[in-house]
Parts: sequence; structure tokens; C-alpha cells
Amino acid sequence: MIAKKTINLFKDLAQLWSPQPNLTVSEWADKYRILTSDTSAEAGPWRTSRAPYMREIMDCITDSNTEEVAVMASAQVGKTEFMLNMVGYHIDYDPCPIMFMLPNKKLIRYFSTTRLSTMIEASDALRDKVAKNAGNTIDEKAFLGGSIAIVGANAASSLSSRPIRILLCDEVDRYPVSAGKEGDPINLAKMRTTTFPSNRKHVYVSTPLDKDTSRIEQLYEDSTMEQWSLACPSCDAFQPIKWAQIKFEYRKTEDNEFIVDEVNHACNECGCLHSEREWKRAEGKWIAQKIHSLRRGFHLNQFASPWVTWEKIVRDFLEAKRDGQEKLKTWVNTVLGESWEEKGTTVDEDILFERREKYDAEVPNPVKVLTAAVDVQDDRFEIEVVGWGPGRESWGIEYHVLYGDLKREETWQQLDLWLQKRWSKANGKQFGITCTCIDSGGHFTQEVYRFTKVREARRIYAIKGASAIKGEYIPLLAGTSRPKPLKTLLVRIGVNDGKARVLSSLQVEEPGPSYCHFPKGQGYELNYFLGLTAEKLETRHEKGRPYHVWVKKRARNEPFDLRVYNTAAIEIVNPNFDKEYPGFYKKKRKRVRG
Repeated sequence: MIAKKTINLFKDLAQLWSPQPNLTVSEWADKYRILTSDTSAEAGPWRTSRAPYMREIMDCITDSNTEEVAVMASAQVGKTEFMLNMVGYHIDYDPCPIMFMLPNKKLIRYFSTTRLSTMIEASDALRDKVAKNAGNTIDEKAFLGGSIAIVGANAASSLSSRPIRILLCDEVDRYPVSAGKEGDPINLAKMRTTTFPSNRKHVYVSTPLDKDTSRIEQLYEDSTMEQWSLACPSCDAFQPIKWAQIKFEYRKTEDNEFIVDEVNHACNECGCLHSEREWKRAEGKWIAQKIHSLRRGFHLNQFASPWVTWEKIVRDFLEAKRDGQEKLKTWVNTVLGESWEEKGTTVDEDILFERREKYDAEVPNPVKVLTAAVDVQDDRFEIEVVGWGPGRESWGIEYHVLYGDLKREETWQQLDLWLQKRWSKANGKQFGITCTCIDSGGHFTQEVYRFTKVREARRIYAIKGASAIKGEYIPLLAGTSRPKPLKTLLVRIGVNDGKARVLSSLQVEEPGPSYCHFPKGQGYELNYFLGLTAEKLETRHEKGRPYHVWVKKRARNEPFDLRVYNTAAIEIVNPNFDKEYPGFYKKKRKRVRG
């Protein structure tokens, strides 16, 4: 038995020390990587030729003259897959200590079990090299000659405790400015590579978010700034496919849907129009805008992707434009792979006050669904009901302050009765509240939990702002939990994302998608608009890193918070605006009344 173990040990050492064939990352992937149906729409052997733009990105990692690589890219171009290829290459061919950094530690389990482990198990070249023993965990896996640590950018201790040679940073625009109090997470991780001065690699990948604070855009602009370019089928001039040169024809159906009939791209040299098929069959190469840079930088948009058609890109644009600023921002980020630049950081309260309207009824005709938000103060509830229509166009319905002693049960019963109100359209049709979000972050947390627990069937939910480190991105709907002992459903809200959405909507100047209407009366007096505009967005810096922060201009900001909660409520409902939601019927209310 001992002799057999010794023989196996020498076999492993011989394999480690034996000369390897001269492979690049793309060549390794083409030879050994297997995609599975669990993580890919195209299961089977990896083919770099399927997405030829990936070849140069992956292979520059093996270039001894390249230490840093920045990839600013849209969604659905294979960003995570080529990073996994780099991991597989180093596990199998060039073993060393690797760190794979995600935006936060909550993502570690999903990435480790769904993406990394799936790749390892599917590949004969990797399966036996990653040890299956007690030493391997969800966030760290050892292999012959190295290891891979999966860390969150918000966890300082995991960033400063180990030497690494390969640093892979995924979705860097979602990183916090500082990992706790330790400083920039990227700099902390880079310090771990100082013991490998000759062959270390730093790879940064992300879809860009906001222009003022985008890490990946800054990294890209301080690089070779390479663009994937295709040769014009008519004149052979190489050029990137750009949205500004896309020409299309479309029709709109009676159901407010879009049918795209034709999509072409105009050559920036000869002006000739060619289809997606013609452009994608042409020769492609990376063209650098800067030659003298120590960092290789690549920009990709979805027009290059083999998994997304140009017709779908155009249709997504038309739908985003129809549905409002927030959807359009997402389209710019995830389709064009470009950062979004906000119009401004604040809105004038007088302009909003002066544009109040006289509605034709309590509920204007375009409204399809009502939501409500409740802010819990020491001596009162502040409540706003908002109506929503297609494109998230909104109508303030009523702003109400309910005073009382919140330590007394009858005050909460008054709130319950108020939330059962109904509002009418001009045709007499009545609407109730479809979803209500109540803030639980104040002095009456347990009271809110008790109130919402027995009313969940009416979609009355407790909410709480999700804690965030400076600069960390948290989506508006950040997850749910059921805290003990009551196990009430608690919805966590990304408040900064919500405030940015509200500000963007308030800046829309013409009725239509995302526009905010306000009535004359119904609680919408000047004080309301002072509260709605009580905060402004500022860009600050910490140790050289920019980040956004919301700063109060005035003490009372309840109307602003309530608009954020209402925005969360409509996201929870996610309604089909082709139908109306008259609210909950009385028999359902009786059944759930607490």
C-alpha cells in the first residue's frame, strides 16, 4: 500500500515537472474545455471560433509582455466563460495561486458550485487535478501546484491574507470603494501579487454602470483601448459595429409590441449598408486606439455576439425607449457595453410644484395599478399612493399623514383601514392598493413585522434598506428573508439604486415613459415637493476612488423615501400593463385581517 502511494506520488511529480506543449489559453480551451447544458445554451466542446473576438483576449494572458488586461463589455458576449478558461488553463497547464474576486461574498457559493465546479467536473483535464478532500471548500480549492481562492470585494480579510499570481476581477463596477476600512479591494488584492513580479497577471472585467464612477471605463481608457472591428463587405475598411450607424425599419402592433423588419450597418468609409450576416462573415480583428500603454484594454458590445441577433438588439432598444429611462439605462449598459451619464444630480422643487395637474378623476384613465408606501415615524405614518401605467409612467394619487400613538394597537388598525381605501376612475371603476411597502427600519420594527405578517396575502410587506459599503452596487430588490421569531417576509431594498431611479424619473420633462404626474391637492403641496427633492447625488472620492453618495439638502425627506418604496412595490408586482388591477376584493380582505 505504501509502495503504491509512493509510485503515485512520483507519477504526480513527474507530470508536474514534465515539459508541457506550448499552448495558449484559447488552444487549451479548444482542446480540453467542455460546456454543459447546466450553464450553456450550446453544450459540447468549447470552440473559440464561435466567438473569435475572445481569442486575443484570452491569449494575451500568456504574453510575457502583458501584465494587466481590462475588458469593458456588454452582457452575453461570454465574459465569464473566457475567465473560466483562464482558470482552467492555469489549473491544468500552468499551476499557480489564483484569486477570483466577485463583487460581494454572497455570490461565492453560486459561482463556485454552478460555474467553477461544473467546469471542473466536465473536463477530463481538470477533474482529477482538483482534490476532493476536506481541505477543499466552497471558497477555496487546491490543485497540484496551486489553488484558487474565490473572494468577495467587500471582505477585507480574504483580500489580504495570501500571496497570489493570477488576479481575476469580475464585474468591477459593482465593487465597493473600500473593503471595510482597509481600502480599495482591487489594490488590496494586487498587493498579494508582489511576490510574483515577473509573471503576475491582473485581469479586470465588467459591464460598465455609471459614467462618473465606472472603474472599468477608467481602466479601459488608461489602456490600449482596442475595439473589435470587422471589414466592410464592400470596401474592406475595418471598423467597430456602432449603434450610431445601425439603420433599421420596424412596425408597431396594436398590442404596443415591435416587429423589426430590417437591420443594417452603414460603413463609416463608403456608406454601404450591409446586413448582420454579411458583417459577421467578414474578417475581424482588434484595433488599438492607443499603442503605447502597459495595459491591454478591450471593448465589446452585443453586436459582436454570436448569441444575440441584431434584430433582438433593436427590438430591445425600442422596448427600453418605450418603457422609460431606467430600462434605457440598462440597455446602454448591457447591450452597448457603455456607461450611463445622468442628466443632473438634483431636481428643482418649484418646477415640480408648478407642473401639478387637475386630474379628470381620483385615478386618471391611463393608470392600471395602484401601490402604496408607508414611512413609520415616532408619532405618525406618512403614506403615499401612486398610480402606474405603461412605461412606468406614474401619477401621484394621494399623500396622507396619519397621526397617532404607534404604541397603541388602534393606531395600527387605523392604518389597516386606510390601506383598504378605494379610488375611482371617471367611469366609476374602483381601484384598491395592489402592493404596499412599509419601512421597518425605525423604532417600531417588531410592530411592523406583526402588522405585515398577517397581511402578506394583501401584498403588504415589511421592507428594510440593505446595508451597503461605499460604492457597492445593490439592486433595488436586493432579496428577501424571514427574520425570527415572527418569520415575517422582509424585502431588502437597495436604497441608492431606488433613489437613482426616482431622480431619473423626476428629470423626465415630457409625459410618457417614466414621467411623474402630480395632482393639485390630495396632499401634494409645496412641503411635499421640498421633501421629494430633499436629497442630491454627489460624487466623492476615497483614496482616489470616486463613488456616489446621497446628501440631504433638507431635514425632512419622507416623500423621497416613499417614492423609492413605491418604486420597489411596482417592481415587486411587475404588472402586465395591458390589463387593470382593481385591487383586492372585500372577501379576501376579511380573510387576512389581523
